[in-house]
Amino acid sequence: MTPLPNASIVTATADSLPDQPHALARARAFAEPLIASETLDTGENILAHADAVAAILKAIGGSEAMQAATYLVHACAHLNKPQEVIAKAFGANFAALAMETTKLVHVQKQARAADDRAQLEDPAAQTENVRKMLLAFSRDLRVVMLRLASRLQTLRHFAAIRQPCPLAVACESLNVFAPLANRLGIWQIKWEMEDLAFRFLEPDTYKSIARLLDEKRAGREVFMEALRAQLERDLNSNGIAALVQGRPKHIYSIVKKMRGKGLDFEQVFDIRALRVIAADVKGCYAALGFVHSHFTPVEGEFDDYIAKPKSNGYQSLHTVVRDAQQRAVEIQIRTQAMHDHAEHGVAAHWAYKEAGTKGYGGVSASSEYDAKIAVLRQLLAWERDLSGPVAAKARDANQGLFEDRIYVLTPDAAVVELPQGATALDFAYSVHTSLGHRCRGARIDGAMVPLNTPLQNGQTVEVVTTKEGGPSRDWLNPELGFLASHRARSKVRAWFNAQAMAQTVARGREAVEKLLQREGKTAMKLEDVATQLGFKSAEDLFEVVGKDELSLRTIENMLKPPEPPPTQDDYVLAKKARQHDKSSERARKGGVLVVGIDSLLTQLARCCKPAPPDAILGFVTKGKGVSIHRSDCSNFRNMASGSPDRVIEVQWSQPKSSEGSVYPVDVAVEAADRQGLLRDISEVFAREKMNVIGVQTTSVKDNRGGTAWMTFTVEVANSGRLNQVLAIVAEVSGVRSARRR
Repeated sequence: MTPLPNASIVTATADSLPDQPHALARARAFAEPLIASETLDTGENILAHADAVAAILKAIGGSEAMQAATYLVHACAHLNKPQEVIAKAFGANFAALAMETTKLVHVQKQARAADDRAQLEDPAAQTENVRKMLLAFSRDLRVVMLRLASRLQTLRHFAAIRQPCPLAVACESLNVFAPLANRLGIWQIKWEMEDLAFRFLEPDTYKSIARLLDEKRAGREVFMEALRAQLERDLNSNGIAALVQGRPKHIYSIVKKMRGKGLDFEQVFDIRALRVIAADVKGCYAALGFVHSHFTPVEGEFDDYIAKPKSNGYQSLHTVVRDAQQRAVEIQIRTQAMHDHAEHGVAAHWAYKEAGTKGYGGVSASSEYDAKIAVLRQLLAWERDLSGPVAAKARDANQGLFEDRIYVLTPDAAVVELPQGATALDFAYSVHTSLGHRCRGARIDGAMVPLNTPLQNGQTVEVVTTKEGGPSRDWLNPELGFLASHRARSKVRAWFNAQAMAQTVARGREAVEKLLQREGKTAMKLEDVATQLGFKSAEDLFEVVGKDELSLRTIENMLKPPEPPPTQDDYVLAKKARQHDKSSERARKGGVLVVGIDSLLTQLARCCKPAPPDAILGFVTKGKGVSIHRSDCSNFRNMASGSPDRVIEVQWSQPKSSEGSVYPVDVAVEAADRQGLLRDISEVFAREKMNVIGVQTTSVKDNRGGTAWMTFTVEVANSGRLNQVLAIVAEVSGVRSARRR
C-alpha cells in the first residue's frame, strides 16, 4: 500500500466526553445492579472487569468521563433500549460511545468464533475484522483506548487465575491490539500485552527466558543498581541535571531480538538497560556525550529519535555501551515529556491538555482538526503495519493486508473505505448519491485535481459540486478511468435510465393528452383513463404509450360509446354483399374465410394489421362486414368485452386461394439518431425484397445524443418471414429495438 506521511500523535478531541459532576460514581452506580452478578465469557465478573479497566485508563491519563464510559459499555447488553436509556441519563455523547464500543465487541467475537490459530494468522481471515475495527475506531477515537484497556485486563485476568487464555484471544492481542498500541505510542500497554499474550501462546519459551532472567538476577541487579547510582551522581556532579532509572525487562522483546538477530540470551542488550531522564533536549545530548566519553560505545547501536522522531511521535536517544569488564548496557536518554509520551502515547495528551497545540515530546498540532487527522493517519498506518507480522504470504508477494482497499478522509476527518484505484468521483458517490451526481471537481489535500485522479491512503478529499445537474456519460467509459467502484457505476447508470424513462413517460403523456383534446374529453381525469384501461396509475399508461406498446386507437375506442348490437338487417346486407362479384374478389384477395359462412365481406383491421399465419378473430361491424383482428389485439379485446355476441371465428384461406396476396404490417424501430439511419434500414427491407409503402419518423434530442422512433409499413405475405427481417434490422448500427406493432 502507499506509504503514509509521518504524522504526530495528538488528539485534542479524543476525550471530548462532556464533563459531568461525579460522572464516574454515577456511571458505576447505574451499571452495578445490572452487571454485579454477571460474568464475561472469560469467566471474569463484569463489574470487577470494568473496575480494572477504569483503573488502567486512569493510570494512562484517561479522564473520569472516559473511565465512566467503561461501565456504560458493559451495561448496554442488559438494557432493552440502551442508546435511549443512556442518552437520557448521561447524554448522547456517552450513549454513542457505549454503542460503538459494543458493536466492535460483537465484531471481534464473531471473528474469534473459530478457535483456530492457523486461521487467525491467515491475513484473509483477519482482513474484514480489522477493517471493521479501523472504521469503528475512526468514527470515535475513544473506542481505541476502551478496547485496548479491556483487552489488557482480560489477559491480566487469565494470568492471575493461572489458567490458559483462549488461543484466539491471545493471537488477536499479539497480532492486532499490540501493534495498534505501538502505532499510537502507548508502550505501557504494548509491552505488557505482548508479554502476556506471548506467555499464553508459547508458554515453554516464555518460562525458559524468565528462568534465564531469574538465574543471575541477584548479581545483575547489584551491578545495575551500582551503575545506576554512580551514573546519576556523575551526571549531576558534572552539571547535567538528570534522573537515572532501571528499565523493565520485556520477555517478548528479548525473544524477538534473539530470533531476529540470531543472538544468544547473554548477547541481548535488553537484559541490562538504564533510562536517563534529562531536564531538556540540551541535557539529553549532554548526557549522551558524557556516557560515550566514560564508556565504550558499541558500533552500529546508536539511534537519534529526538532529531528524527518515529512516525508515531516517539522521541529518545538510544545507545549501547560497554563497561571496563565488557558488559553491554543499553541506555535510553529522554526528557520527562518524551517519557510521558513514550509510556502513554495519545493518552498523554488527555493528562496534559494545558500544553495546548504545541504538545509534548515534539508532538504538535495547530488545531483540533489537525490533531484528529494525525491520529487517523496512525490508524491507517496501523492496518498497513499488520501486513508485516500477520500477513507473511502477502508480504512475500509485496502486498499489504488491505491491498484491495484504501481509506481516505472527509473534510470532517471521517474515514471512508474505497476499493483500490478509486477516484475522487468514487469518493463523492460513496458519501451520497446526490453528491456524486452534482460533483464537478475535487481537492486532494487542498490541491485541485481531475476527477479521475486515483486516491491514496490517508488523503483528505473535498468535493466541489453544482447546485443542480447530473452525471456525464464519459463517467461510464472505462478507458477514461473516472469510476472504479461498481456501486458508483450502477448509480450513474440508474440516473440515465431514469432520465430515459422520464422522456418516455413525457412522450406518452403528450400523446394521450392530444388524443383527449381531439376527442373533446379534456374533462376526464388521466388517472380515470388509466384505470378504465386496466393500469394502476396514469404513469404506467404513459409509459406503455411512450414505448408504442399500446395503440392510441385502443384509448380512442374506449372513449367512444359502444355500437348498438347488430340487427337482422345487418346480416341480410352482409349476405347480399357476399354474393357481389366485387365483394367476392375482395374476399379472395383478403385470404380470409369466415367459418360456417361463404364469401362474407371481410376487411383487415388497421389497428393491428394481421397477416398469415397470425391467429385471428372476426368482429361483426355495422354495415362494414367482418373486421379481422389479431387475437392479441388490445383494441379487439376492448370491443369483444363490450359485445361478445359479435365475435365470430375466422381463419386464413388455403395457400392456393391467397396466392400472390400481400398484407400491410407496421414495424416500430427505436434507434440512436444519426445521419444515414433511415437509408440503412430501408436498404435492409429492399435487400430482403420487402416493399415499404409508408414511413413515419420522430427524433428527440437527449443526453445520449438523440433518439429516433420510426414506423415502417411493409407488405408481407407471411408474418414469419417478417420476424427474420426484423432480426437483420436489429443488427443495423444504432438500432436498439425492431419489433412488429
